[in-house]
Amino acid sequence: MLDKQLFSFYEQIKDDDYVIASYFIELDCRENVMDKVSSFAVGQTLGTWLPVPGINEAMREKHMGKVINVYSVPPYELVQEDETGKRAYIIQLAFPTINFGAQFPMLLTTLLGNDASTSAQVKLIDLQLPEKYVSEFNGPNFGMKGIREMTGVYDRPLILNMIKPCTGITPDIGAKIFYETALGGVDLIKDDELLANPSFNNVASRIKKYKEAANQAFEITGTRTKYVANITDSVDKIFSNAEHAEDLGVDAIMVNFAAVGYSTLHSLAKKVKVPILGHYASAGMLYEGLSSGLSSQLAVGRFPRLAGADMVVINTPYGNYPLSHQKYFETVKELSLPYYSKKSVMPAVGGGVHPGMVPKYVNELGLDIIMAVGGAIQGHPDGASAGGRAMRQGIELVIKEGSYSNIPDNMKELRKAVENWGIKE
Repeated sequence: MLDKQLFSFYEQIKDDDYVIASYFIELDCRENVMDKVSSFAVGQTLGTWLPVPGINEAMREKHMGKVINVYSVPPYELVQEDETGKRAYIIQLAFPTINFGAQFPMLLTTLLGNDASTSAQVKLIDLQLPEKYVSEFNGPNFGMKGIREMTGVYDRPLILNMIKPCTGITPDIGAKIFYETALGGVDLIKDDELLANPSFNNVASRIKKYKEAANQAFEITGTRTKYVANITDSVDKIFSNAEHAEDLGVDAIMVNFAAVGYSTLHSLAKKVKVPILGHYASAGMLYEGLSSGLSSQLAVGRFPRLAGADMVVINTPYGNYPLSHQKYFETVKELSLPYYSKKSVMPAVGGGVHPGMVPKYVNELGLDIIMAVGGAIQGHPDGASAGGRAMRQGIELVIKEGSYSNIPDNMKELRKAVENWGIKE
Protein backbone atom coordinates (compact mmCIF):
# COMPACT_ATOMS: atom_id res chain seq x y z
CA MET A 1 0.00 0.00 0.00
CA LEU A 2 1.31 3.47 -0.89
CA ASP A 3 2.27 5.35 2.29
CA LYS A 4 1.02 8.89 1.65
CA GLN A 5 3.01 10.28 4.57
CA LEU A 6 6.27 8.80 3.28
CA PHE A 7 5.92 9.71 -0.40
CA SER A 8 5.24 13.22 -1.66
CA PHE A 9 5.53 15.49 -4.67
CA TYR A 10 8.01 18.37 -4.52
CA GLU A 11 5.19 20.83 -5.22
CA GLN A 12 3.35 19.64 -2.14
CA ILE A 13 6.16 20.49 0.28
CA LYS A 14 8.25 23.17 -1.49
CA ASP A 15 6.80 25.95 0.66
CA ASP A 16 7.19 24.02 3.89
CA ASP A 17 10.21 23.71 6.17
CA TYR A 18 12.04 20.86 4.46
CA VAL A 19 15.60 20.42 3.24
CA ILE A 20 15.52 18.51 -0.03
CA ALA A 21 18.62 16.38 -0.55
CA SER A 22 19.62 14.77 -3.84
CA TYR A 23 21.83 11.68 -3.71
CA PHE A 24 23.62 9.33 -6.06
CA ILE A 25 23.28 5.65 -5.19
CA GLU A 26 24.21 2.37 -6.88
CA LEU A 27 22.37 -0.84 -6.03
CA ASP A 28 22.43 -4.40 -7.22
CA CYS A 29 20.10 -4.47 -10.22
CA ARG A 30 17.88 -7.02 -8.43
CA GLU A 31 17.47 -4.84 -5.34
CA ASN A 32 14.23 -2.87 -4.90
CA VAL A 33 15.24 0.79 -4.93
CA MET A 34 11.90 1.94 -3.51
CA ASP A 35 12.41 -0.21 -0.42
CA LYS A 36 15.94 1.14 -0.04
CA VAL A 37 15.03 4.83 -0.27
CA SER A 38 12.02 4.34 2.02
CA SER A 39 14.29 2.79 4.63
CA PHE A 40 16.76 5.65 4.18
CA ALA A 41 14.11 8.37 4.62
CA VAL A 42 12.71 6.77 7.75
CA GLY A 43 16.07 5.74 9.21
CA GLN A 44 17.49 9.27 9.00
CA THR A 45 14.50 10.78 10.80
CA LEU A 46 12.44 8.48 13.02
CA GLY A 47 15.57 6.40 13.30
CA THR A 48 14.28 2.87 13.02
CA TRP A 49 13.15 0.65 10.19
CA LEU A 50 11.20 -1.53 12.63
CA PRO A 51 7.89 -0.48 14.22
CA VAL A 52 8.47 0.43 17.88
CA PRO A 53 6.14 1.74 20.58
CA GLY A 54 5.77 5.52 20.64
CA ILE A 55 5.67 6.21 16.91
CA ASN A 56 2.29 7.71 16.10
CA GLU A 57 0.70 9.37 13.09
CA ALA A 58 1.37 12.91 14.35
CA MET A 59 5.08 12.09 14.77
CA ARG A 60 5.27 10.58 11.30
CA GLU A 61 3.61 13.62 9.76
CA LYS A 62 5.85 16.16 11.52
CA HIS A 63 9.23 14.44 11.77
CA MET A 64 9.52 11.65 9.20
CA GLY A 65 11.49 12.14 5.99
CA LYS A 66 9.75 11.93 2.64
CA VAL A 67 10.68 10.33 -0.68
CA ILE A 68 10.27 12.94 -3.41
CA ASN A 69 11.81 11.42 -6.54
CA VAL A 70 13.73 8.38 -7.73
CA TYR A 71 15.43 8.61 -11.14
CA SER A 72 16.99 5.62 -12.85
CA VAL A 73 20.28 6.34 -14.68
CA PRO A 74 19.95 5.52 -17.61
CA PRO A 75 16.20 6.21 -17.48
CA TYR A 76 14.97 2.65 -17.97
CA GLU A 77 11.23 2.19 -18.44
CA LEU A 78 11.17 -1.54 -19.19
CA VAL A 79 12.53 -4.57 -17.38
CA GLN A 80 16.07 -5.41 -18.50
CA GLU A 81 15.85 -9.20 -18.68
CA ASP A 82 19.57 -9.95 -18.88
CA GLU A 83 20.75 -7.13 -16.63
CA THR A 84 23.48 -7.94 -14.12
CA GLY A 85 25.66 -5.93 -11.77
CA LYS A 86 24.80 -2.45 -10.49
CA ARG A 87 22.16 0.07 -11.46
CA ALA A 88 22.54 3.77 -10.65
CA TYR A 89 19.87 6.16 -9.35
CA ILE A 90 19.44 9.78 -8.35
CA ILE A 91 17.14 9.97 -5.34
CA GLN A 92 15.58 13.03 -3.68
CA LEU A 93 14.54 12.97 -0.04
CA ALA A 94 12.97 15.70 2.05
CA PHE A 95 13.93 16.14 5.71
CA PRO A 96 11.96 18.42 8.07
CA THR A 97 14.19 21.21 9.40
CA ILE A 98 12.53 21.00 12.82
CA ASN A 99 14.58 17.83 13.39
CA PHE A 100 17.99 19.54 13.26
CA GLY A 101 17.71 23.35 13.07
CA ALA A 102 20.13 25.82 11.51
CA GLN A 103 23.40 24.24 12.60
CA PHE A 104 25.90 22.04 10.83
CA PRO A 105 26.51 19.05 13.15
CA MET A 106 22.93 17.78 13.15
CA LEU A 107 22.26 18.84 9.56
CA LEU A 108 25.19 16.70 8.40
CA THR A 109 24.23 13.88 10.73
CA THR A 110 20.76 13.82 9.22
CA LEU A 111 21.97 14.05 5.64
CA LEU A 112 24.83 11.55 5.84
CA GLY A 113 25.65 10.46 9.34
CA ASN A 114 23.53 7.38 10.02
CA ASP A 115 24.46 5.17 7.07
CA ALA A 116 25.40 2.17 9.22
CA SER A 117 21.80 1.98 10.43
CA THR A 118 20.11 2.61 7.10
CA SER A 119 22.64 0.54 5.13
CA ALA A 120 22.72 3.03 2.28
CA GLN A 121 25.95 4.06 0.58
CA VAL A 122 25.04 7.41 -0.95
CA LYS A 123 26.77 10.55 -2.14
CA LEU A 124 25.05 13.87 -1.47
CA ILE A 125 25.14 15.80 -4.75
CA ASP A 126 22.82 18.76 -4.13
CA LEU A 127 20.67 20.53 -1.54
CA GLN A 128 17.63 22.75 -1.83
CA LEU A 129 17.23 24.86 1.30
CA PRO A 130 14.21 27.03 2.18
CA GLU A 131 14.85 30.77 2.51
CA LYS A 132 13.71 30.90 6.12
CA TYR A 133 16.16 28.16 7.03
CA VAL A 134 19.08 29.80 5.18
CA SER A 135 18.36 33.12 6.91
CA GLU A 136 19.23 31.54 10.26
CA PHE A 137 22.84 30.90 9.20
CA ASN A 138 25.36 33.69 9.67
CA GLY A 139 26.76 33.81 6.15
CA PRO A 140 29.62 36.18 5.20
CA ASN A 141 29.94 39.32 7.31
CA PHE A 142 31.87 41.19 4.61
CA GLY A 143 31.55 39.18 1.43
CA MET A 144 32.89 40.21 -1.95
CA LYS A 145 31.93 43.87 -1.54
CA GLY A 146 33.56 44.07 1.88
CA ILE A 147 36.81 42.56 0.61
CA ARG A 148 36.86 45.15 -2.18
CA GLU A 149 36.40 47.90 0.39
CA MET A 150 39.10 46.48 2.69
CA THR A 151 41.69 46.38 -0.08
CA GLY A 152 40.54 49.49 -1.94
CA VAL A 153 40.74 47.57 -5.23
CA TYR A 154 37.54 47.56 -7.29
CA ASP A 155 38.43 47.08 -10.95
CA ARG A 156 40.64 43.99 -11.19
CA PRO A 157 41.28 40.59 -9.61
CA LEU A 158 43.05 40.71 -6.28
CA ILE A 159 46.46 39.11 -5.81
CA LEU A 160 46.98 36.92 -2.75
CA ASN A 161 50.32 35.37 -1.87
CA MET A 162 50.91 32.59 0.60
CA ILE A 163 54.47 32.84 1.85
CA LYS A 164 56.79 30.06 0.71
CA PRO A 165 58.42 28.04 2.16
CA CYS A 166 55.25 26.81 3.85
CA THR A 167 56.69 26.02 7.24
CA GLY A 168 59.97 25.84 9.15
CA ILE A 169 60.49 29.62 9.07
CA THR A 170 60.69 32.02 12.00
CA PRO A 171 58.64 35.23 12.25
CA ASP A 172 61.74 37.28 11.38
CA ILE A 173 62.42 35.29 8.21
CA GLY A 174 58.76 35.41 7.26
CA ALA A 175 58.70 39.18 7.77
CA LYS A 176 61.59 39.63 5.33
CA ILE A 177 59.73 37.57 2.72
CA PHE A 178 56.57 39.54 3.46
CA TYR A 179 58.37 42.85 2.90
CA GLU A 180 59.90 41.82 -0.42
CA THR A 181 56.58 40.43 -1.62
CA ALA A 182 54.63 43.53 -0.58
CA LEU A 183 57.00 45.71 -2.61
CA GLY A 184 55.73 43.92 -5.71
CA GLY A 185 52.19 45.22 -5.27
CA VAL A 186 50.51 42.14 -3.82
CA ASP A 187 47.14 42.97 -2.23
CA LEU A 188 47.00 40.26 0.42
CA ILE A 189 49.55 37.97 2.02
CA LYS A 190 48.44 34.98 4.04
CA ASP A 191 50.08 32.19 5.95
CA ASP A 192 50.25 28.88 4.18
CA GLU A 193 47.61 26.38 5.30
CA LEU A 194 50.41 24.32 6.83
CA LEU A 195 51.56 27.12 9.14
CA ALA A 196 49.20 28.08 11.96
CA ASN A 197 50.39 28.36 15.56
CA PRO A 198 53.48 26.17 16.08
CA SER A 199 55.98 26.73 18.86
CA PHE A 200 58.70 27.97 16.48
CA ASN A 201 56.45 30.56 14.81
CA ASN A 202 53.38 31.41 16.84
CA VAL A 203 50.64 33.49 15.27
CA ALA A 204 50.95 36.42 17.69
CA SER A 205 54.64 36.90 16.90
CA ARG A 206 53.94 36.69 13.17
CA ILE A 207 51.23 39.34 13.30
CA LYS A 208 53.55 41.79 15.04
CA LYS A 209 56.44 41.19 12.66
CA TYR A 210 54.35 41.07 9.49
CA LYS A 211 52.51 44.28 10.33
CA GLU A 212 55.87 46.00 10.75
CA ALA A 213 56.90 44.66 7.34
CA ALA A 214 53.62 45.86 5.80
CA ASN A 215 54.20 49.35 7.23
CA GLN A 216 57.77 49.47 5.90
CA ALA A 217 56.62 48.47 2.41
CA PHE A 218 53.81 51.03 2.58
CA GLU A 219 56.35 53.81 3.13
CA ILE A 220 57.84 52.93 -0.26
CA THR A 221 54.84 51.86 -2.35
CA GLY A 222 52.02 53.91 -0.82
CA THR A 223 49.88 50.75 -0.85
CA ARG A 224 49.28 48.76 2.32
CA THR A 225 49.35 44.99 1.79
CA LYS A 226 46.84 43.23 4.05
CA TYR A 227 47.89 40.30 6.22
CA VAL A 228 45.67 37.23 6.68
CA ALA A 229 46.77 35.17 9.68
CA ASN A 230 46.10 31.44 9.88
CA ILE A 231 44.53 30.83 13.30
CA THR A 232 43.55 27.17 12.67
CA ASP A 233 43.85 25.21 15.89
CA SER A 234 41.99 22.89 18.23
CA VAL A 235 38.57 24.12 19.35
CA ASP A 236 39.80 25.10 22.81
CA LYS A 237 42.39 27.46 21.26
CA ILE A 238 41.02 28.73 17.97
CA PHE A 239 38.69 31.32 19.50
CA SER A 240 41.41 32.79 21.70
CA ASN A 241 43.71 32.82 18.66
CA ALA A 242 41.10 34.85 16.79
CA GLU A 243 40.56 37.26 19.68
CA HIS A 244 44.29 37.78 20.14
CA ALA A 245 44.78 38.30 16.40
CA GLU A 246 42.09 40.98 16.36
CA ASP A 247 43.62 42.71 19.38
CA LEU A 248 46.95 42.84 17.52
CA GLY A 249 45.29 44.49 14.52
CA VAL A 250 45.29 41.67 11.99
CA ASP A 251 43.53 42.54 8.74
CA ALA A 252 41.80 39.16 8.31
CA ILE A 253 41.99 35.63 9.65
CA MET A 254 42.24 32.30 7.88
CA VAL A 255 40.67 28.98 8.86
CA ASN A 256 41.14 25.51 7.35
CA PHE A 257 37.38 24.92 7.54
CA ALA A 258 37.27 21.26 6.55
CA ALA A 259 39.79 20.42 9.27
CA VAL A 260 38.14 22.40 12.10
CA GLY A 261 34.56 21.80 10.92
CA TYR A 262 31.90 24.05 9.45
CA SER A 263 30.39 24.58 12.88
CA THR A 264 33.64 26.07 14.21
CA LEU A 265 33.79 28.42 11.22
CA HIS A 266 30.15 29.35 11.80
CA SER A 267 30.80 30.19 15.46
CA LEU A 268 33.87 32.26 14.56
CA ALA A 269 31.88 34.28 12.02
CA LYS A 270 29.43 35.21 14.77
CA LYS A 271 32.24 36.55 16.95
CA VAL A 272 35.01 38.12 14.87
CA LYS A 273 35.01 41.62 13.43
CA VAL A 274 37.47 41.04 10.58
CA PRO A 275 37.01 39.12 7.32
CA ILE A 276 37.53 35.37 7.24
CA LEU A 277 39.38 33.49 4.53
CA GLY A 278 38.34 29.85 4.38
CA HIS A 279 40.86 27.35 3.02
CA TYR A 280 39.77 24.05 1.48
CA ALA A 281 42.75 22.09 2.89
CA SER A 282 41.72 18.49 3.78
CA ALA A 283 38.29 18.88 2.12
CA GLY A 284 39.16 16.09 -0.31
CA MET A 285 38.23 13.52 2.32
CA LEU A 286 34.68 14.86 2.21
CA TYR A 287 34.08 14.72 -1.54
CA GLU A 288 36.50 12.39 -3.35
CA GLY A 289 34.44 9.24 -2.79
CA LEU A 290 32.21 8.12 -5.67
CA SER A 291 29.59 6.51 -3.44
CA SER A 292 29.96 8.45 -0.18
CA GLY A 293 30.43 11.95 1.17
CA LEU A 294 29.20 15.06 -0.59
CA SER A 295 29.91 16.95 -3.81
CA SER A 296 32.80 19.40 -3.85
CA GLN A 297 30.61 22.40 -4.71
CA LEU A 298 28.79 21.86 -1.41
CA ALA A 299 31.91 21.06 0.61
CA VAL A 300 33.96 24.00 -0.68
CA GLY A 301 31.19 26.33 -1.88
CA ARG A 302 27.74 26.31 -0.27
CA PHE A 303 28.70 25.20 3.24
CA PRO A 304 31.61 27.61 3.91
CA ARG A 305 29.44 30.41 2.47
CA LEU A 306 26.60 29.61 4.86
CA ALA A 307 29.09 29.28 7.71
CA GLY A 308 30.49 32.77 7.16
CA ALA A 309 33.63 32.75 5.02
CA ASP A 310 34.19 36.00 3.10
CA MET A 311 36.88 34.55 0.83
CA VAL A 312 37.38 30.88 0.00
CA VAL A 313 40.49 29.33 -1.53
CA ILE A 314 39.40 26.67 -4.02
CA ASN A 315 41.14 24.15 -6.21
CA THR A 316 41.02 24.31 -10.00
CA PRO A 317 41.62 21.91 -12.92
CA TYR A 318 44.76 23.77 -13.96
CA GLY A 319 47.17 22.86 -11.20
CA ASN A 320 48.36 19.41 -10.16
CA TYR A 321 45.03 18.25 -8.69
CA PRO A 322 42.73 16.39 -11.15
CA LEU A 323 39.54 18.30 -10.31
CA SER A 324 36.94 18.28 -13.08
CA HIS A 325 36.20 21.57 -14.82
CA GLN A 326 32.48 21.17 -14.08
CA LYS A 327 33.04 20.89 -10.32
CA TYR A 328 35.41 23.85 -10.25
CA PHE A 329 32.89 25.99 -12.15
CA GLU A 330 29.96 24.88 -9.96
CA THR A 331 31.97 25.76 -6.84
CA VAL A 332 32.62 29.27 -8.13
CA LYS A 333 28.89 29.53 -8.85
CA GLU A 334 28.02 28.46 -5.29
CA LEU A 335 30.31 31.12 -3.88
CA SER A 336 29.53 34.08 -6.08
CA LEU A 337 26.00 33.95 -7.50
CA PRO A 338 23.12 35.61 -5.57
CA TYR A 339 21.76 33.24 -2.93
CA TYR A 340 18.80 34.59 -0.98
CA SER A 341 20.15 37.40 1.23
CA LYS A 342 23.62 35.91 1.79
CA LYS A 343 26.54 38.02 0.58
CA SER A 344 28.64 36.71 -2.29
CA VAL A 345 32.02 35.20 -1.42
CA MET A 346 35.26 36.13 -3.21
CA PRO A 347 36.62 32.92 -4.81
CA ALA A 348 40.40 32.57 -4.53
CA VAL A 349 41.75 30.24 -7.22
CA GLY A 350 44.78 28.37 -5.96
CA GLY A 351 47.06 25.45 -6.65
CA GLY A 352 49.91 26.01 -9.10
CA VAL A 353 48.86 29.55 -10.08
CA HIS A 354 51.47 31.61 -11.95
CA PRO A 355 51.44 34.72 -14.18
CA GLY A 356 50.94 32.63 -17.31
CA MET A 357 47.55 31.48 -16.01
CA VAL A 358 46.07 34.97 -15.66
CA PRO A 359 44.45 34.96 -19.14
CA LYS A 360 42.71 31.67 -18.42
CA TYR A 361 41.22 32.71 -15.09
CA VAL A 362 40.22 36.25 -16.08
CA ASN A 363 38.61 35.20 -19.35
CA GLU A 364 36.84 32.28 -17.68
CA LEU A 365 35.73 33.80 -14.36
CA GLY A 366 35.93 37.57 -14.77
CA LEU A 367 37.42 40.18 -12.46
CA ASP A 368 35.73 39.27 -9.16
CA ILE A 369 38.28 36.67 -8.14
CA ILE A 370 41.45 36.41 -6.10
CA MET A 371 44.60 34.98 -7.69
CA ALA A 372 46.14 32.84 -4.93
CA VAL A 373 49.80 32.61 -5.92
CA GLY A 374 52.53 30.92 -3.94
CA GLY A 375 55.85 29.75 -5.34
CA ALA A 376 55.49 31.70 -8.58
CA ILE A 377 55.98 34.90 -6.58
CA GLN A 378 58.79 33.85 -4.23
CA GLY A 379 60.23 31.65 -7.01
CA HIS A 380 60.36 34.33 -9.72
CA PRO A 381 63.88 34.37 -11.21
CA ASP A 382 64.30 38.00 -10.12
CA GLY A 383 62.84 37.56 -6.64
CA ALA A 384 59.55 37.99 -4.80
CA SER A 385 59.04 41.66 -5.69
CA ALA A 386 59.41 40.82 -9.37
CA GLY A 387 56.97 37.95 -8.91
CA GLY A 388 54.35 40.32 -7.56
CA ARG A 389 54.94 42.79 -10.38
CA ALA A 390 54.63 40.00 -12.94
CA MET A 391 51.16 39.17 -11.62
CA ARG A 392 50.12 42.83 -11.65
CA GLN A 393 51.42 43.23 -15.20
CA GLY A 394 49.63 40.09 -16.35
CA ILE A 395 46.30 41.27 -14.96
CA GLU A 396 46.75 44.74 -16.47
CA LEU A 397 47.55 43.28 -19.90
CA VAL A 398 44.68 40.78 -19.94
CA ILE A 399 42.13 43.39 -18.89
CA LYS A 400 43.39 45.70 -21.65
CA GLU A 401 44.10 43.21 -24.45
CA GLY A 402 42.38 39.96 -23.48
CA SER A 403 45.51 37.88 -24.02
CA TYR A 404 49.31 37.78 -23.90
CA SER A 405 49.71 37.88 -27.68
CA ASN A 406 51.93 40.95 -27.40
CA ILE A 407 53.77 41.47 -24.11
CA PRO A 408 55.25 45.00 -24.12
CA ASP A 409 58.93 45.58 -23.41
CA ASN A 410 58.21 47.45 -20.17
CA MET A 411 56.67 44.28 -18.67
CA LYS A 412 59.96 42.46 -18.30
CA GLU A 413 58.92 40.65 -15.10
CA LEU A 414 55.87 39.18 -16.84
CA ARG A 415 57.92 38.23 -19.87
CA LYS A 416 60.45 36.36 -17.74
CA ALA A 417 57.69 34.56 -15.83
CA VAL A 418 56.07 33.44 -19.07
CA GLU A 419 59.43 32.23 -20.37
CA ASN A 420 59.75 30.09 -17.24
CA TRP A 421 56.22 28.73 -16.82
CA GLY A 422 54.45 29.24 -20.13
CA ILE A 423 50.95 30.55 -20.85
CA LYS A 424 47.58 28.90 -20.15
CA GLU A 425 44.89 30.41 -22.38
